[in-house]
Amino acid sequence: MAINDVNDPHLQLVTTDPQDLDRLQAICRTTFTETFGDDNDPADLEQFLAEAYSIQQLTHELESATSQTYFYNVNGQTAGYLKVNWADAQTENNYPAAMEIQRIYVLKRFQKLHIGGRLMKKVLSVAKDLGKDEVWLGVWEHNDNAQGFYHHYGFERVGQHTFTVGEDQQTDYLLLKKL
Repeated sequence: MAINDVNDPHLQLVTTDPQDLDRLQAICRTTFTETFGDDNDPADLEQFLAEAYSIQQLTHELESATSQTYFYNVNGQTAGYLKVNWADAQTENNYPAAMEIQRIYVLKRFQKLHIGGRLMKKVLSVAKDLGKDEVWLGVWEHNDNAQGFYHHYGFERVGQHTFTVGEDQQTDYLLLKKL
């Protein structure tokens, strides 16, 4: 289902489904590589991309009744995407009554169009519709831009966990926003 942005009819938020697997896999791999490729060993990065964004993994995620993935399109081109989880689909069980932002990415060439803010509005809308009082996420300790974005929306650091890229154990900060 497509929802046009009320401010610009050329912008659309689209719910994904299994027929979107190839497009989803492509944007997952591209945005992760654009964001973290220079900071990771190429072998670790390739292993992560092969596991986290395999067709089997993405199919499993799209079939989950407790998660949802959205594309954000600009003039018919996929510019970014969002994945939220609740209940048993969350990647951590520290916040069982909350909703998780597992992925929120925008392709570099579209990053000045405020798409991240539009995706965050969707997050907050979905959380409200689900009756959630909190939204949480993990963000890499060295991703200062993303941390600033989340702090702008009222997220605060509440912990940390290990995020593995290939064989590399990295630290993600856990951020939480009370609604």
